[in-house]
Amino acid sequence: SACSEKISIRYPLVEFITALLSIVVAWHFGFTWPAFAALFFTWALIALTMIDFDHQLLPDSITLPFLWLGLALSLWPVFVDSPTAIIGAIAGYLSLWIVYWAFKLITGKEGMGYGDFKLLALLGAWMGWQMLPVIILLSSAVGAVVGITLILLRGRNRNIPIPFGPYLAAAGWIALLWGHDISNAYLRFSGLQ
Repeated sequence: SACSEKISIRYPLVEFITALLSIVVAWHFGFTWPAFAALFFTWALIALTMIDFDHQLLPDSITLPFLWLGLALSLWPVFVDSPTAIIGAIAGYLSLWIVYWAFKLITGKEGMGYGDFKLLALLGAWMGWQMLPVIILLSSAVGAVVGITLILLRGRNRNIPIPFGPYLAAAGWIALLWGHDISNAYLRFSGLQ
C-alpha cells in the first residue's frame, strides 16, 4: 500500500470467507432468485458479524433494511410466505426482548443489546418463525462454548461482554441453507416425527 502500513491478515481472511460462503450459497441454491437473495443476505450477515465483533453494535442501517427486504421477499415467497415472515419477525424480536427484560429484572444488568433483537427479527422475516428455535439453539450453544472457552483459556472476566450477533448471524446463515434438514433430523432423532 502507498502508506507502507502492513495489511492486517483480517482483511484477506474476511474476503476469503465471503468468497467461500458465496460459493456455498451458489452451490446450494443454483442459479436462482433465492441464490441471488441469499448472497445479499450472506454479505449482510458477514458485515454485521465484523461490526459486532469490533464495536458490539449491530447497526440499524443494515439490520432494518434487511428486515424489510425479508418481508418484501415474502410477497413472492422466495423463502417463506408473508404470514410466516411477519410472525417470524415479531416472534424473533419479542423472544430476545423477553429474555433481555427477564435477565435485567433478575440481575439488574443488560444481557444483550437491542441490535440482537432486530437481528433475530431479520432472521425471522427471512426464514419464518419455524426456524427461530433452530437459530436460537445453534447460536446459544456456539456462544456458550466460545464464552466458556474464553473464560477458561484466557482467564477472561465473566463480566466482560461477548457480542451475541456473530453467533446469531452464523446460526441464521446455517438455518437458511440447512435449517429444515436440521429440524427434520432433530424430529426423527427425538421420535417426534
